Amino acid sequence: MTLRHFQIFLHVCDEDGMTRAAEKMHISQPSVSQAIKELEEHYQVRLFERLGKRLFLTAAGQELMHYARHVISLTTQAEFALRGFSALSPLRIGATLSIGESVFIPLLSRLKEKLPQQPIFSRIHNTATLEQYLLQDELDIALVEGTITSEYLQEIPFMDDELLLVAAPGIAARLTLDDLATCDFIMREEGSGTRNLFEQVMHEQGITPHIVGVYNNSASIKQAVIAGLGITALSRQLVETEIRDGSLIELTVPNIRFKRNFRLVHHVNKYITPTLQLFIDLCQNDDDF
Repeated sequence: MTLRHFQIFLHVCDEDGMTRAAEKMHISQPSVSQAIKELEEHYQVRLFERLGKRLFLTAAGQELMHYARHVISLTTQAEFALRGFSALSPLRIGATLSIGESVFIPLLSRLKEKLPQQPIFSRIHNTATLEQYLLQDELDIALVEGTITSEYLQEIPFMDDELLLVAAPGIAARLTLDDLATCDFIMREEGSGTRNLFEQVMHEQGITPHIVGVYNNSASIKQAVIAGLGITALSRQLVETEIRDGSLIELTVPNIRFKRNFRLVHHVNKYITPTLQLFIDLCQNDDDF
């Protein structure tokens, strides 16, 4: 087997088919088919099942996909390390929206202060998307608060957080569970850690929330709540300023708490470079948060 076999296999996985994989790699479809056939013959397993016009990974294919990504990742890291010590490879860091709008930028600034020559690539998405980026080796590490499902990712807690129920002034600050069941909610999109925790706690109390708005950024959610369009649950980090200035009020409900922690996540096989370790240490030891 060669790296080329693994590269073709991963493109077929990512593009959901041999035709799109061939187009992406600028090679012929028969070449892609031949590479997959050689892989299956080598390992004596079926890697894909064809149902209709679509290809689906088998259990063996899923397993090989993780190993293939690791092999390609190690190869890329070796190239960066040996290409020339004058050129630094970028540190690729992701964060969820809640973390991105609170502690992420200060952490990046501290890293830049300590390593001014270090290239940094950063991106903000919800937890589910960041998990896929980590598995596909498109990120070195991510800061998340939502649930990680892959066994191939390692999590390191670095900060406690809590969602607060907030509303525009003018309603009672103390609600009952029955009151909460009648409220209109403006919430984050599905796949976000904030949305998942909110729904989990509400369902534990037997409440199906009435969601009247779904926004993918906290600023719009706060504006909608301040305008009286509904109430929301957001990280304490994101609403402290509005609570202090009186544009939002914190709501309390007996037996309702939205506790969570922020976590650093990387692939279990990730080589921890000195630069990456420095960033991990900054996150764990920053007393300002």
